[in-house]
Amino acid sequence: MMKNINFVFVFACLIAILNTSCNDFLEEEVLDEISVDYIYTTENGLEIGVNALYNLMRSYNAPGGFDDRLVSNIFFLAGTDLGMTRTFHRPYGPNHTPSNFAANKWVNGYQIIDRCNAIITSAQDVDMDVDKKNHLLAQARVIRGETYLDLIRMYDNILLDTTATTPQNVNDPIVYEQADPLDVFKLIDKDLSFAINNLSYNEPYGRYNKATARHIKGKSAMWQSDWQEAAIQFDSIVERSGHTLVAINNVFGQNLKHKETLFAYTRDKLFSGDDINNATDIAGGGDGSWFGSVFTQRLYELASGDFIAQVEHGGQSLGWSYPNDYLQSLYDKNNDKRYVAYYYPETYIANNPESPRFGQVIPVEAYEDNFRRYHFSLKKFYDVNKEPLANESWKDHMYYRFAETLLLGSEAHWRLGAEGKALDYINRIRERAFDSNAFNFTSFTLEDYLEESARELAFEKNRWFLLKRLGLLVERQNLYYRYGSNSSNQVPEPMKPHMVRLPIPQSQIDLMGTFPQNPGY
Repeated sequence: MMKNINFVFVFACLIAILNTSCNDFLEEEVLDEISVDYIYTTENGLEIGVNALYNLMRSYNAPGGFDDRLVSNIFFLAGTDLGMTRTFHRPYGPNHTPSNFAANKWVNGYQIIDRCNAIITSAQDVDMDVDKKNHLLAQARVIRGETYLDLIRMYDNILLDTTATTPQNVNDPIVYEQADPLDVFKLIDKDLSFAINNLSYNEPYGRYNKATARHIKGKSAMWQSDWQEAAIQFDSIVERSGHTLVAINNVFGQNLKHKETLFAYTRDKLFSGDDINNATDIAGGGDGSWFGSVFTQRLYELASGDFIAQVEHGGQSLGWSYPNDYLQSLYDKNNDKRYVAYYYPETYIANNPESPRFGQVIPVEAYEDNFRRYHFSLKKFYDVNKEPLANESWKDHMYYRFAETLLLGSEAHWRLGAEGKALDYINRIRERAFDSNAFNFTSFTLEDYLEESARELAFEKNRWFLLKRLGLLVERQNLYYRYGSNSSNQVPEPMKPHMVRLPIPQSQIDLMGTFPQNPGY
């Protein structure tokens, strides 16, 4: 195992939770009025450090504003067999390979891991109640395990490090080596087991809880083909956690503090600010999210003039990426309630008082064939409180939910030959969607499972990883993913086989010197 990865990434010379330059870190005792010594040697300091991890994870997985963090996350939401893109962030087009989106995840992922390492190591010497200490450690360790699982699923070949960067080791020579995946998963599972043992199912909203840790550990087991362990983790959530499905219209409603939410990233406009530079409190608020604008059409740009920007239609929007025709074709539009709950309607009532058709339903054939202005649009990020002429939203961001637990649990039991249990879990999803058991599956097939997972979980950052784990990512992405600005120029963008693993950022390769680039890049 390497000693540290200190100078490989932008913030690597920090042991501190708060940002500063390497020189400032070495010369100054106090950073933003909170000393390094205080953060890593006191109970309150450890709490500040853990709070900062939550803000950094929000920046990593559910960022606000527009920069590389947003683009790297759009890649995993839209760059699958369920997506289409019409603009600059093309995942697989000419000169737009995943290399354009890889740097953020690698650099920031290891920044988070380094800060987890600092908390985990330093806490050993903090004099405080053991149970309280283990509760704080459990949060740092579930975040470290989750981040390592994310990195190995994206890159396959990664570094493994549990040593925090300090002033004493920042300049130590390092030989950078590829970690054995078995060692990576061993650390992931050890961290998650510790979290499961030291978190409750009833942690405050916006914090990781025992169900979150079990859900991630179940995912880790699936990647190791340990179906029995996966089933144990998912069954424990189903049977013991108190989590359950909620009414379909409430899943992505304004209040995500409900029983289907395993974990949500919180936002608060009152405390809004940069997650990285204002990372001392979990209520830091973050930047306003652009996700709702990214996946929503711009009706107000239609030449007909029938529409003005209105929150009910998504308000100000960007229309960069959308659900594709294949995903739309999977829904029973007349009976599946998700088609209405998770997506904007196909037709709208003209809302511009100056239009001669004001108050009338505008038929489908009246819309322009221009994907920026009109397209099947995602409603999962809809925010009733969003400003009509702003891209930002401060609605919380659903990240893990019970419906995914049921679907992954159904696959795990199917792999174990327990088709009855598999059908029980997947049919709970269908009974909610159709408000009836008349549409239940009577046998379990991989294709039915993939389609049901698409219908339920589309654009929730799981599809890319699911297809990669099953060895189907390239095949299915090439079949269904599309690029274009209207129906006449919409085309496939072939994904090359090597793209199932992202390239390691070249800047990091150059700095490490001894670490190889992934094949194909």
